[in-house]
Amino acid sequence: MSDITVPSPLTEPARVDPPMAADERTMLSSWLDWHRATVRRKCAGLAPEHVGASPLPASPLMTVGGIVSHLRWVEAYWFDTVMLNQPDRAPYSPEDPDAEFRVGAQRPLAELLDEYDAQCARSREITARLELGTTARKARPNPTLRWVLLHMIEETARHNGHLDVVRELADGVTGE
Repeated sequence: MSDITVPSPLTEPARVDPPMAADERTMLSSWLDWHRATVRRKCAGLAPEHVGASPLPASPLMTVGGIVSHLRWVEAYWFDTVMLNQPDRAPYSPEDPDAEFRVGAQRPLAELLDEYDAQCARSREITARLELGTTARKARPNPTLRWVLLHMIEETARHNGHLDVVRELADGVTGE
């Protein structure tokens, strides 16, 4: 018998499973919301000392805080900046294109998650106002809202995989 205690899988917060049959907008929005809720679920119960820990020597930017910060700014970029042509307020720059990862590793996780949730709520509001075929006001070539939603599903799901690995290496917690 081992003396090692492995934390139980994450169970909070609850996620709403996307419907098996629905219109396109509902499907896209539901899957994106499911992956957004997974971000918070992957972070539930993480000790503060693990927020900025970088357990992957070849990927020093892969921290829980850095990933959450990155996802917040990716949401802002695609929905505010690209779709609405609003100024890009993210902390990155041509001199430091990964600044949001560095900043996130230094901040309290609760603040990062609250900012992420607020940005996701804003993204939902933008999505509700636009048709799926609406083209972006900024980027060239102009993606549609449909493309942005699909891209955000892919982006968030990919980074949830990173959160899986970083979280397990940080404190042993695994979960769906």
